[in-house]
Amino acid sequence: MTSLSPKHALREQFKAVRAKASGQHGDDGIRGFFEHLLKTWAAVADGYGHEVIMAGYWPMASEMDVRPALVALDRIGVLVTLPEVVAQDRSLRFRAWRPDEPLVEGSHGTYHPLTDAPLMRPDIVLVPLLAFDRRGFRLGWGGGYYDRTLERLRKTGTCTAIGVAYSAQEVDEVPTDSYDQRLDWIITEKEAINVT
Repeated sequence: MTSLSPKHALREQFKAVRAKASGQHGDDGIRGFFEHLLKTWAAVADGYGHEVIMAGYWPMASEMDVRPALVALDRIGVLVTLPEVVAQDRSLRFRAWRPDEPLVEGSHGTYHPLTDAPLMRPDIVLVPLLAFDRRGFRLGWGGGYYDRTLERLRKTGTCTAIGVAYSAQEVDEVPTDSYDQRLDWIITEKEAINVT
């Protein structure tokens, strides 16, 4: 019998940790995240000019629900996009989305804008995760979508990656591989951590 890899073992553990934190914090956790995002928005968006393009996500399972933040940012003129899974071994692509527009179900239980919504390159990407450390490394579902995507975006210009989590998801050190992309910020219900 083979043992689980460090990442796989941690992934299984933190699915339960995140679910518990989501249940404990409820709407208070979502508000806490949003408040810390707003407090750091000037620093996060600095340098991107007037029309900032942000990639959010439609939450799955117990991921932190960022939809209230996306609605509020849309109201102040931030261009919001949502990711679309193209193929298993490719990076995500992002389509423009307004809060009143319909979505379609995609791969892995995700939801994304209709296929006629414009493709956009985000300046800021909200990244869901299972576990994180203060070096800026994250543990995701294991598909590598966000690592491939952040690598591609960073090769073609600037991009700020914000990990979104509950504080209970913090670990001393996430196991890493050479392809893992670091986050620039991590925002929880308790604080905003500037990694860079």
